[in-house]
Amino acid sequence: MKKFNIRKVLDGLKEVSSSTPSVQVGPQENHLIQETIQSDHFQLCKTVRHGFPYQPSSMAFDPVQKILAIGTQSGALRLFGRPGVECYCQHESGAAVIQLQFLVNEGALVSALADDSVHLWNLRQKRPAILHSLKFNRERITFCHLPFQSKWLYIGTERGNIHIVNVESFTLSGYVIMWNKAIELSSKAHPGPVVHISDNPMDEGKLIIGFESGIVVLWDLKSKKADYRYTYDEAIHSVAWHHEGKQFICSHSDGTLTIWNVRGQGKPIQTITPHGKQPKDGKKPEPCKPILKVEYKTTRNGEPFIILSGGLSYDTVGRRPCLTVMHGKSTAVLEMDYPIVDFLTLCETPYPNDFQEPYAVVVLLEKDLVVIDLAQNGYPIFENPYPLTIHESPVTCCEYFADCPVDLIPALYSVGSRQKRQGYSKKEWPISGGNWGQGTQSYPEIIITGHADGTVKFWDASAIMLQVLYKLKTAKVFDRNRSKEDKGSTEVSDEDPFAIQIMAWCPESRMLCVAGVSANVIIYRFSKLEVTTEVVQLLEVRMQYELNDIDTPDGGGEQTSALPTPGASPQTSGPPSHPSTSSNNSDGSNIPCLKVRSTPLKQSPGYQVDLVVQLVWVSGEPPQQITSLALNSSYGLVVFGNSNGLAVVDYIQKTVVLNLGTVELYGSNDPYQRQPRSPRKTRQPSGGLCDINEGSATSEDRCKSPTSAKMSRKLSLPTELKPDLVLLSVCPPRGANPLDHRDNSFSRSRSSSVTSIDKEAREAISSFHFCDAFARKGDSTLTPCLYVGTTLGTVLALALTLPPAGEQRQLQPVLISPTGMLVRLKGSIMRMAFLDSTGSLQPPPYEPWYEPNVTADGEEREKVRKRRPVSVSPSTSQDLSESQYAVVCSEKQAKVVSLPSQTCIHKHSITEASFILRADVVQMSQGVCVACFCANGHIMTLSVPGLRPLMDVNYLPLTDMRIARTFCFTNLGQAMYLCSPTEIQRITYSQDICENLQEMLGELFTPVETPEAPNRGFFKGLFGGGAQSLDREELFGEIASGKANRSLAQHIPGPGGLEGMKGAASGVVGDLARARIALDERGQKLGELDERTAAMMASADVFSKHAHEMMLKCKDKKWYQF
Repeated sequence: MKKFNIRKVLDGLKEVSSSTPSVQVGPQENHLIQETIQSDHFQLCKTVRHGFPYQPSSMAFDPVQKILAIGTQSGALRLFGRPGVECYCQHESGAAVIQLQFLVNEGALVSALADDSVHLWNLRQKRPAILHSLKFNRERITFCHLPFQSKWLYIGTERGNIHIVNVESFTLSGYVIMWNKAIELSSKAHPGPVVHISDNPMDEGKLIIGFESGIVVLWDLKSKKADYRYTYDEAIHSVAWHHEGKQFICSHSDGTLTIWNVRGQGKPIQTITPHGKQPKDGKKPEPCKPILKVEYKTTRNGEPFIILSGGLSYDTVGRRPCLTVMHGKSTAVLEMDYPIVDFLTLCETPYPNDFQEPYAVVVLLEKDLVVIDLAQNGYPIFENPYPLTIHESPVTCCEYFADCPVDLIPALYSVGSRQKRQGYSKKEWPISGGNWGQGTQSYPEIIITGHADGTVKFWDASAIMLQVLYKLKTAKVFDRNRSKEDKGSTEVSDEDPFAIQIMAWCPESRMLCVAGVSANVIIYRFSKLEVTTEVVQLLEVRMQYELNDIDTPDGGGEQTSALPTPGASPQTSGPPSHPSTSSNNSDGSNIPCLKVRSTPLKQSPGYQVDLVVQLVWVSGEPPQQITSLALNSSYGLVVFGNSNGLAVVDYIQKTVVLNLGTVELYGSNDPYQRQPRSPRKTRQPSGGLCDINEGSATSEDRCKSPTSAKMSRKLSLPTELKPDLVLLSVCPPRGANPLDHRDNSFSRSRSSSVTSIDKEAREAISSFHFCDAFARKGDSTLTPCLYVGTTLGTVLALALTLPPAGEQRQLQPVLISPTGMLVRLKGSIMRMAFLDSTGSLQPPPYEPWYEPNVTADGEEREKVRKRRPVSVSPSTSQDLSESQYAVVCSEKQAKVVSLPSQTCIHKHSITEASFILRADVVQMSQGVCVACFCANGHIMTLSVPGLRPLMDVNYLPLTDMRIARTFCFTNLGQAMYLCSPTEIQRITYSQDICENLQEMLGELFTPVETPEAPNRGFFKGLFGGGAQSLDREELFGEIASGKANRSLAQHIPGPGGLEGMKGAASGVVGDLARARIALDERGQKLGELDERTAAMMASADVFSKHAHEMMLKCKDKKWYQF
């Protein structure tokens, strides 16, 4: 066999996948099936992103629209309204969002980025777009402030200057506050960057400026000079006003708060160290950690709230991050699970000069969003309705199911609702803006995520929303306290021994099967009743693959015959159908990686464990990781495979039906001349075979594959590929970073340090498919079958003989007989599916769900669980000899094989330079197709059975490991993947959904009246003392302040102008919006025309003056004097 070249794989990531035309290789009569699906039924677009914004950096809230915006370190913007209304946008530069400011109740948002650009977003369209951008060239932006109902944005810089931007035109004003004018002339030192800007709530003409060094300046905008300066010898982090405008509070780097009177020079009127120990001798308290932010909020009928983050004393080692709420004499310290990024206090009024009446605090943490109810005692948190807990434990695998049975979501919701925590605030979620979309998509969709801690979460993903339904903890089955005497346990030093690797789920029967990283398989049944399981039923399986023990590939060394030894050792869990091979194992190493609990297990309604299957150590070698898994509820069978072979388990009788090495599947027809080679000889570390984390193999690499055909347990979760893909060897160069940090250098090696002989000898099982099919060539009747796909591209068939349903099914054994090879393809087999004679997808038979814990008598129970007859029978209108088609897709090509003649009628080379990471045969509304996701980022669809290329889109320029591991397609044109450790990105490849997406999306902006301004009161109106307004236009406009320096910043018009509106708006609203924009543009053009006319008149006036002066000068001169 041709030797594998790793360089070709790496090159394949960059090359465009080749779409060679499909080749028809069979007889012509197979064109009888008319393919209804066409290329114009496909279009690729992103639909919605769910989950917690990855690496958040800033936050803002619109108190009138009640919308929350979160910016991230990668330039993403996530907007949240009421539950179900959320939106994702992205800044093209990818620079971190350092600050966000809403234009309150205007449907617009200003974002400031770390690359010193400022952007204006239009939120009045379903997909927000940038209207204007301004890029600063010479100064770095450090702080922005947009006063309520103002169009002038203050921008503070690292040099200590403040520039002013008109938000409507996104042009700079000529008015600049220079740092050297703001500080005292006697001060020689630079005051540092601007860390705070805000206007006095009672006087818009007075601006407070906080410099990092500890200087605060009250600037008079009209007189262009500093009224007061306040100095403190500790660096400032934030400043907040009292609503009456007479006091402000500063937070400092030594953990102190200082409260200042506006007119009081010199010293602060009060200094507080919230977390400092007060010494008895009256000395200064010990310094604490910096208070990063403080807010000062007043109430009409009580004490003000001072809310701050940080400021803990240095001796609180290991203490969690805290938010401190000081209210009157009480101080509450609220511990958070993650570091605090930012927090905002939500108040009843948007006006800064009124009593604030705070009612909640939104706390943005590094990995969570918490909202605290300030109105209730004990400050309970609100129950978060957004799907932000995807990453509670890292996601290791996921599956997506569209068009599920309609009773499934209510059933999962009813058992999941009992799992909810208590003690939440009784009030409604305060972020309640926007409106839901008017989507017509009504079929149920479910996403299942498997996690590193062994949990499995079921999510309702219908109609582009996401809501957690139910959470299953698989680790409950195992003992967590490991005894040191237990050899198997001590050598498992894995961080995540319970991590989920593969999941198989039958939506109709609700049977669930999960394979864990510790070589275990757990089978679950769904029940609405609580049950206590006295003994968790356990099957231990020995899977061993060992050929002649040879030291060197050239045949030297001692040879001892050691045949593959299948065996199973059922424990006390049901009738032993095989003799136990573990009892005579003298070395005592026949132990599993995890110990199943021996105490009774109380199982709540929901998924309840039915059977645990464990692969055990054999001859001192740990079991190989499970690479593929499938279940069939109609047959009552679960099958799993690894690089040793496969095992079929009958979960009704709790027995191992078959345990077979991969070579034995072929029988005498093995196409490979396998050089015998012992797997144990490759234990020594070699240059190319190393532990991903350590850079060399260590003694801790136990409970992994002992051979080079392995993936390190340390990297396997959560960074390895989708388990369907068997990685025969994945090794970075020595000293390389773990794969987690190499997301953008995804590559796949299949033979980096082992010979192709060894690779062939370690052929692994890559996929399974249960179905009713023509098992043998020339069969005339459908029989239950199991099709097995291997990493070397072979598809093998196994015929199943099942006992009749009812009591016999419990007693008689299931018989399995290999029937030989069906077809061979290039590359590892990814997916198999079957079509009937009309070309329709033939789903595997299933058993409808029944309540497993009913206490009815035997007859009634058997009636309930009688096996459903096979739903698909060959059509009588066609010749029986060609009444089924097998669709097989490998990582390189696809083939369609006609059954029972077993002739290949179509084949198509999907990619030459790259390889496929995920392939699914999916049902679209117009027909069936094969959907493929390639390692070079291409998403492709092929028709079936003709394998015509229908769509090929270069969707992702480079695929990282996370996307490769989590990408999955499902029916009706839906797909998903994890775009970050915390977020799910859903996409569609259906033209219908793309067209209807605009209707399905929610609206962020809704027309709301701005609340009335606070009443000034009779006496304040009479004697003054109310809020002083300022004509900023007069002050900052071009007439008064002149033009700004052109080299300071560059204006970039955004793509979200009229074109964005055209796409977003529809119907009357759209027409109105377009008319309004057209009027605005016409008005702008008229304004420009007016300006040009005025300029021409002015120049004509100047010209007439010059002409008049010349005439006077020359009036008395003679002609010869010129």
